[in-house]
Amino acid sequence: MRLALLLSLIPMLSFVMDRMTALSMLETGDDDGMVGRAGEISRYQVMKNEWKAVTPSRNYTDPNLAKQVALKILDQRLQRFESIYKRPATDFEFYALWNAPGQALNGRISRVVAERSQRFANLCSWNNGPVASLKTRPAESIF
Repeated sequence: MRLALLLSLIPMLSFVMDRMTALSMLETGDDDGMVGRAGEISRYQVMKNEWKAVTPSRNYTDPNLAKQVALKILDQRLQRFESIYKRPATDFEFYALWNAPGQALNGRISRVVAERSQRFANLCSWNNGPVASLKTRPAESIF
């Protein structure tokens, strides 16, 4: 009986954070009005010159527009990464491409960027712990 209850709870306990949600959470805690020290704007902390290259809109606090702008910037960086390395970026590399694209594309990531990239990767895959292992084992081997 306990096993059945536990197994029925797994879908509710299991959670994968998508990259854009994790990026917004790590950058600003989903604060649409945040302005960074270097003048970065929106929940994704986009540099103003990069924002302006994507859209003339100054509606930096619109989460949907901010996501579209960030996705456009990331798409270009991810394509460049894939053309260099002939594979998709990992979650770790995805964040490095966002935070320090030159470092990520050159394959030389500083300790500070690496630490933030690891936190991002952890946010994206934090369901790979005990709950995930329960899903992959046969029911009879859990207890």
